[in-house]
Amino acid sequence: MKTLYTRWGKELDPEHVLSEYPRPMMRRKSYVNLNGYWDYRICKEMKRRPPASYEGQILVPFSPESPLSGVNRRLGPKETLWYHRTFKNPAVSGERVLIHFGAVDQMCVVYVNGHRAGCHKGGYLPFSVDATPYLGSGMNDLCVRVRDLSDQAWHAKGKQKIKKGGMFYTPQSGIWQTVWMEAVPHNYIREIKCTALYDTGEVEITVFANVCKRVKIILEERVCEARTNEKVRIRLRARRSWTPWDPYLYRFEVRMGKDKVKSYFAMRCVTVEHDKKGVPRICLNHEVLFQKGLLDQGYWPDGLYTAPSDEAMVFDIREAKRLGYNMLRKHCKIEPQRWYYHCDRLGILVWQDMVNGGETYHHWYVTYGATAMSIWHLPVMDRVRRLLSRKRERGRREFEHEMRRTVRTLYGHPSIILWTLFNEGWGQFDTVRLTKELKQLDPTRLVDAASGWFDQRCGDVRSTHNYFFRLGVKPEKERASVLSEFGGFSMREKGHSMCPKVYGYRIYTGRKKLRHAYENIWEEVRELERKGLCAAVYTQLSDIEEEVNGLWTYDREILKIEE
Repeated sequence: MKTLYTRWGKELDPEHVLSEYPRPMMRRKSYVNLNGYWDYRICKEMKRRPPASYEGQILVPFSPESPLSGVNRRLGPKETLWYHRTFKNPAVSGERVLIHFGAVDQMCVVYVNGHRAGCHKGGYLPFSVDATPYLGSGMNDLCVRVRDLSDQAWHAKGKQKIKKGGMFYTPQSGIWQTVWMEAVPHNYIREIKCTALYDTGEVEITVFANVCKRVKIILEERVCEARTNEKVRIRLRARRSWTPWDPYLYRFEVRMGKDKVKSYFAMRCVTVEHDKKGVPRICLNHEVLFQKGLLDQGYWPDGLYTAPSDEAMVFDIREAKRLGYNMLRKHCKIEPQRWYYHCDRLGILVWQDMVNGGETYHHWYVTYGATAMSIWHLPVMDRVRRLLSRKRERGRREFEHEMRRTVRTLYGHPSIILWTLFNEGWGQFDTVRLTKELKQLDPTRLVDAASGWFDQRCGDVRSTHNYFFRLGVKPEKERASVLSEFGGFSMREKGHSMCPKVYGYRIYTGRKKLRHAYENIWEEVRELERKGLCAAVYTQLSDIEEEVNGLWTYDREILKIEE
């Protein structure tokens, strides 16, 4: 494959890599960014002790498979990747030091000064270790040991595949989101949960901490006292709704002893309500809003899973809005917290997928067979676990655990209005039970239980994918009808593509024909909106490797559809 760089990758400063505060919903003054050059070594054997020497440097947080990492090498399922760097203890007397990892794919162990400080399994969710007991007063050693089975096991994998091609892409491994640390008081705020009670004009705030103490919440220049680990309701002076055209954020501060944390929330609600004709419609703040969306997989040619800069993430969001879209479907991936923060402040709706896992997929069944069955509207139950790649009980338990963690991690972001539980039957199981649990975990958002096919008649939307046939809609009585994937029109731009091979659902050789097809299919969608369609997600925002069906080329240099 040809190596492509984005403008942000070309301008990257290794001394200041993704240096912005990584967790805007819980911001402290204490912050040390640990991105930059680390030592690394890839060992053929599964060593459990740090190597005696390292083979070079890797630019964190880019995976070793990415050009920006400086390594350009894939980690095999039987290999071990070691990271190493030193750091200065940032704490003063009585403080704790927390080391935060945005995401490490897939399994890792963290060592501080030779001591095992913590471990984590799962390649998409953040975790932290308390390094305090292992720290010295001067320089300290930090090592991370990583293994990645990629798509060779049941773990969450997204669109990664060792034998990449078509709609599956280069696998990632290791650290791929920001590593950072902060010094906190001995008793500190662990988490803040905000729920907007839109209809009553109130917000419900819970401050979680490692002790039971009184806290002060400063909101709208008022001070409200509460206790940790208990809900408190605060009535707002005047409710200002969050919308894509007015993405207003309420900012507040929480104080507990010496610990001070800044956060934000927004007032919005999302519901399915019947219009005057009795058709179920998706409503934002009780007003019907047709959602014109783009499939967004979050890949970059130079950083792969990792955007080369904050500005690069903002570019994708701003361009989607500028081109007339009000929603992004984040597909089979969880982004860094800053991406969701930019969606919150810039005002774009987000449909967030749970990251798919399961054993090797049977595409003859979940892709080709399911497409054929969808033509005849044949119902298929999700009980055949072998065909849906969910034989292993450990894998099913892991998915459920990560579903709960995903909700907890992203709960506060007002831009997220819908969870996609399963996509196209990839690792699907117990859909009705898990949909019910997901709605209990988060009653503030809608659920697309089965995006594409294998519908189990649950969730808030009836979700279909259609790349090959004439578009249509048959509104149901209670669930909103959504076209959660369509389009996928491909055109390769010479000089801006990584691969000579072209993958797509309909392939065009010139912009004029591509534009004509694009305009025609959106005319079809507008007609379906009048008949009851509530949302449509066009595939996709940008090209990815062989799949050149993006509005933008992979390097974000050429917009293929005239504005």
